[in-house]
Amino acid sequence: MSSGGQIFSADDDPELVREAAPFALKAEEYVLAQEPAHRGLLLSLVRGFAQYASAFVLQDALEETDRERGDAGRERSKRLLLRAKGYGMRGLEAAHPGFGKRLGTDPKGAAATAGREDVPLLFWTAASWSLAISLSGADPSMLADLPRCESLMRRALALQEDYDHGAIHEYFVAFEGGRPEAMGGSLAEAKRHFERAMELGGGRKISPLVTFAETVSVRTQDRQEFLGLLSRALAFDARGVAPEFRLANLLAQRKARWLMGRVDELFLE
Repeated sequence: MSSGGQIFSADDDPELVREAAPFALKAEEYVLAQEPAHRGLLLSLVRGFAQYASAFVLQDALEETDRERGDAGRERSKRLLLRAKGYGMRGLEAAHPGFGKRLGTDPKGAAATAGREDVPLLFWTAASWSLAISLSGADPSMLADLPRCESLMRRALALQEDYDHGAIHEYFVAFEGGRPEAMGGSLAEAKRHFERAMELGGGRKISPLVTFAETVSVRTQDRQEFLGLLSRALAFDARGVAPEFRLANLLAQRKARWLMGRVDELFLE
């Protein structure tokens, strides 16, 4: 059961996955209640809830035209992401007792105790936590956790920079490119991570194209670059090429189409 999420990755029907995912996640939660320290289940749950919340619940909320329903969807997505983060922290705590407490006071020191076998938990915990923070506006209690997320992800990068064909580098495209330099962001670093993510993906993953367009191209107001990257993503044969990334590529194309439709809102000229 703990490896069941991998079955979805080659599926060519995102709507089928959307409908199946909640049942699978609740079934895993039921089994976890009998085996509360099972790292395989904890990893599956942090990954599953993070993917479901971001790919379906949040994207639906972003596309929603009714403001009240959109706000409710974003709030639900944040709750699911925090649930994911909780499972990830339980997985790290199971392997490293006291990890959570130390992370609160010494993020770099806590992250340094993790080994290569912890990389998937480090990645999905930080990814879900970071996205929840981004949905929390100016909430100081949430913003204070961002250095903890960064410490987890930088440790994952140091241990296995090619994890999931460049997923960690793609995270840093958004992390570096989505923040102004005054807050520690770096367009040069975002570009470097983008190039490495594309290299590790071997041209078979299109999500870095969408991530770079949404963060860096919008921030620099480069409309031509934005449209070019999204066009490349949409031209990719998501159903016929790279079956191991089929679902992720189809979801990336959904987001690319949505962004294309907002081009006049995102760019001043």
